Amino acid sequence: MAKKFPIVIYHNPKCGTSRGVIEIVEAAGHKPEVIEYLKAGWTKAQLKTLFADAGITPREAMRANVPEAEELGLLDEKVSAAKIVDAMVAHPILVNRPFVVTPKGTKLCRPKETVRELL
Repeated sequence: MAKKFPIVIYHNPKCGTSRGVIEIVEAAGHKPEVIEYLKAGWTKAQLKTLFADAGITPREAMRANVPEAEELGLLDEKVSAAKIVDAMVAHPILVNRPFVVTPKGTKLCRPKETVRELL
C-alpha cells in the first residue's frame, strides 16, 4: 500500500502530536516515510515548497515557544519570511511539526486528527 499511497512525515520523536500522527497513519494501514528533521535538517527550497504546498507562511509554521525564536528576534512581526526561513535552516527546532505530505496534499497536522484529511 505504501507504494500506491506514499506518505512522508516530518517528525520529531519527542513530540506527542507527531507520534500520534504516525500512530493514526499506521492504524489506517499505511507505512509512512518518517524523516526526523532535527537530524536531517532543512534546505531553504524544501521549506519554501513545504509551506507553499500547505498554504501557510513561514511565520505560521514557526514554533514561537522555543527559546531560539525569541533569542533570534523572530517574534517581532516586522521580521521577514526570508529571515524566518534562514533561521529555520540554521535551527531546525524552529519548524513546527509534524508536516505530512501525501498525494492528497500537505498539511501541518496540529491537532493530530487533521492527518485523516490527507489519508
